[in-house]
Amino acid sequence: MPKRYYPNALTFGNLFCGFLSIGYMMNGDIKNATILVFIAMMLDALDGRVARILGVSNEFGKELDSLADIVSFGVVPAYLSVHTYFAGLGMTGVVLAGIFPLFGAYRLARFNLTQPDVSSNHFQGIPITFAGGLVAFLVLFHISIPVPLFLVIYLLLCYLMASKIKIPSFKKIPLPRYGVIITVFIFYMTYRVVKANMESVPIFFWIALATYMAFIIVRFIKEKEIKFPRRKRRPRKVRIKLKK
Repeated sequence: MPKRYYPNALTFGNLFCGFLSIGYMMNGDIKNATILVFIAMMLDALDGRVARILGVSNEFGKELDSLADIVSFGVVPAYLSVHTYFAGLGMTGVVLAGIFPLFGAYRLARFNLTQPDVSSNHFQGIPITFAGGLVAFLVLFHISIPVPLFLVIYLLLCYLMASKIKIPSFKKIPLPRYGVIITVFIFYMTYRVVKANMESVPIFFWIALATYMAFIIVRFIKEKEIKFPRRKRRPRKVRIKLKK
């Protein structure tokens, strides 16, 4: 398979995780549905880095990534909210949850129209991936977090996505993209694995752990290339001996 297809395969994996998450929610499995959102986050963090490492970044990949993000980090977190925090609100809860993907779609459309040099320096508003991942993380604690508090956070994230607040781009600071929330999630799930019976651990946790390891490896390779760029070999000088 040509190397230009590898980043797109990761983006399709992101989109498919979003679809599977909806399927698990329909079957009442919120835990696996939430884990799939974090697997999608890892794949979203990987596809761009792999494209830059392989030198195959293009506009097609950018548009495809946005289409996947609106499903995995817009629609899916909204459905997770409907099945947990807004479950007792009926259609009112569905309408409230539906605001999130609308603001997320606006955020992605504006980002795609932003000049590359501007988007590499800072973000206008928080990325939908971060907002959707935070909503999914809060869903893990839906039993202990009050609904009014979650609603305030939920609406605040909607506003921050559509706002013009300048946030430093993760591309310019020495932190992995969305690495903080992913790392917290991995540590939380590892704690649950140690505390619970191993047979009750969702299978997607192991997939998430493997994907996270791949995420760390690709990040390490990328940072190593930045710090130690490959030196171009100088052409050897050919000495010509003149006959006396």
